[in-house]
Amino acid sequence: MTTRPQHETFPVRSLRLALALFCFGWMGAAQAQGTLAVSEDGRRIVTNEGEPFFWLGDTAWELFHRLDREEADRYLEDRARKGFNVIQAVVLAELDGLHTPNPYGHTPLIDDPSRPDEAYFEHVDYIVDKAEALGMFVGMLPTWGDKFNLMWGMGPEVFTPENARAYGTFLGERYADDPVIWILGGDRIPGDDEDLAIIRAMAEGIASGHGDSQLMTYHPSGGRQSWEWFHEDSWLDFNFYQSGHGEPDNPNYEVTAAGYDLEPVKPVLDGEPRYEDHPINWDPERGWYDAFDVRQAGYWSVLAGAAGHTYGNHNIWQMWEPGRKPISSARTPWSEALTHPGAAHVGFMKELFLSRPFLTLVPDQSVVAQTSDGARHVRAARDEQGRYLIAYTPYGWPFEVDLSGLSGADARAWWYDPRTGAAAKIGRFGEKGSVRFNPPGEGARGNDWVLVVDDASQDFPAPGDWPFDGAP
Repeated sequence: MTTRPQHETFPVRSLRLALALFCFGWMGAAQAQGTLAVSEDGRRIVTNEGEPFFWLGDTAWELFHRLDREEADRYLEDRARKGFNVIQAVVLAELDGLHTPNPYGHTPLIDDPSRPDEAYFEHVDYIVDKAEALGMFVGMLPTWGDKFNLMWGMGPEVFTPENARAYGTFLGERYADDPVIWILGGDRIPGDDEDLAIIRAMAEGIASGHGDSQLMTYHPSGGRQSWEWFHEDSWLDFNFYQSGHGEPDNPNYEVTAAGYDLEPVKPVLDGEPRYEDHPINWDPERGWYDAFDVRQAGYWSVLAGAAGHTYGNHNIWQMWEPGRKPISSARTPWSEALTHPGAAHVGFMKELFLSRPFLTLVPDQSVVAQTSDGARHVRAARDEQGRYLIAYTPYGWPFEVDLSGLSGADARAWWYDPRTGAAAKIGRFGEKGSVRFNPPGEGARGNDWVLVVDDASQDFPAPGDWPFDGAP
């Protein structure tokens, strides 16, 4: 078995994390400690204590490959402050990851995947340990997809089922005791039976290495879903899909809803939506996705039943900076892109959903009288026990909500600003019929709002005030 330096004992780790939280105010970092599992109903991800784990991921695909340790610290500390709890990064990276060395001059393999280079993996170890110290999981992709299916990219193809199993076993053993979630695939669909065999062999190797104690999923290419090939595979603990970077107002809620309805029931996540500061459909002449696109994709998907959401920034996934060849018109140095507002806004989204009993939230479009189509689509969900409901309007147009499903005699309503995380009381309602709500401001792109209506007798805190300490 591959050996790694022993982890600190739990009390020492806990003390270090507590000090970090006190000094930096990281949002929800403690939530990411321990192991994860799928909830009893199969819909969500939970901690080993049964608490809801709202997946908030960031696509940092080139993190292991392009950043040195000081840069990695800066990146990870920023993401922890903003509430991220999963960092999605690739071991055998997309951008010539087999031949262009990391900042310390090391490449990941000696000849083939059955012979990993220890020096390269010591840098991966450092980043995994740093993420753990900050209370975050690493969504670890063993490889980008061009290493087993060169549909596009740099490759070369190096995997066979035999060395994929050996490589998977190496990874599973090395990171068996670390906060790692496994994400196979790497922006690729299986092209043939050989690809399927490679993926399944790698999954078997990883599971054998860590004793099936860590979660695993599959990251396909744009417009595709993991359930197309692997839904009934025992190693696939939850479903991932990529809504991608094509057209604005992509109705990703439709894909989430389709995954939510599958049998057997498994959690579903949009693992790569449209990136902030990405050219629309890869064409700068059409403009660039911004923080509104980030928020719209996030709220649409979570209210359709997702177990959380992944954010991405076009400059950060590739860790672009001047002197590097930009991929698809990247234009902002990654260290500056850390300040783009969408990353903070998805942190506010996580705070909102965790300020209510998230495990009992179910999608329900019957809550809204007219949901509209296209960019103005209003998405809604409710607590299955009738304690609260949430509805999101992308353009801030008035809409009617049916309050009859709420428990209790009175309802209390709030507007939640997804740009600031601030909540404002609307008022109390004694009638349980249909109520028309008019969001602040004029109806327009970017004037999106979240309506939260509670059973007043529950005495919930203001939306976004979490962690919620009531019954799940």
